[in-house]
Amino acid sequence: MLRTRNIVEICRNSIPVRRNLHWSAPVCGDQAKPNAKAPTTMPARSSDPPPNDVELGPLSRPLGVRERPTTVIKTAGQKMRELLDSDVRTAQRRHLIKEATKGYFHDMNMTRRHGGKTWIAPNVLIRDDKALYLPNISGKSLFDKETKNTTELCFGKVTVLSMLSTKISEIHSQALIEPTYAQFSSDPKFQYVQVNLQENVLKAFLVNLYLGQLRATVPEELQKTYILSSQNVEYIREAIGMTNSKVGYVYLIDENLRIRWAACAEPLPEEVQALESCTGVLLKRIERKGGAKAKPARGIPPNHHPSMPVAKSLA
Repeated sequence: MLRTRNIVEICRNSIPVRRNLHWSAPVCGDQAKPNAKAPTTMPARSSDPPPNDVELGPLSRPLGVRERPTTVIKTAGQKMRELLDSDVRTAQRRHLIKEATKGYFHDMNMTRRHGGKTWIAPNVLIRDDKALYLPNISGKSLFDKETKNTTELCFGKVTVLSMLSTKISEIHSQALIEPTYAQFSSDPKFQYVQVNLQENVLKAFLVNLYLGQLRATVPEELQKTYILSSQNVEYIREAIGMTNSKVGYVYLIDENLRIRWAACAEPLPEEVQALESCTGVLLKRIERKGGAKAKPARGIPPNHHPSMPVAKSLA
């Protein structure tokens, strides 16, 4: 009995005693001050859009590229020279660094500010001597799946061109061009071109998978000028002002492939009126010239057909 009691006492003494620990916050910095106030708001992140009360400004520069577009495919030697060009590589490096600082949802977040609108379209045409060229964008026609490009399609005509990538971009473009198309659709020197641009391989595959439904929604008279493109336009987005892939962009192109007017996102009433008046001005100038053919690109023979200009593709 005595031996059993000793064993119990030994086991009881071997059990560690549980103690309550009391933690106290360290006294340092602002916590040492009794009247210190905690911050009430979180600091804004670099990816957050600016506040919506910031006033939008007008388009501050001509959009486009300085080099005239062409459908001529670059040779291996030309591609190698561009690859070894230090200025080209520096520009590409700067672009990649700029894109790397953007978040995955950057374009979506920017739609919280003015619906993604970044500038207001001008009320008048961009001057002829200041206007820049529309880069060549190629794709397949919705009508017959033949390969077409904007350089051949837009040359010699006044063109209203819409860049579409989402459903909301279609709504933006339709609201902007409806009065202009109703006014000038019967003019043989006017045309409306739509470019369905899907750089993502999966999205491009889905668009091609549902071509039948797309044809049912696009009027038959517009299917010949509807282009399905998966071209990579990463290095020309900034040049043509197409910095948000979620909203629509509309460009007014003259007969010499120059961008003379542009608008983005949801249109304002004055922008709708400006597109109609600017389109009318370009058509009247062609009429005053007596239907004269546009000046061809450098190096084209005089008897070359105007619908086949020679230019340089910007893939």
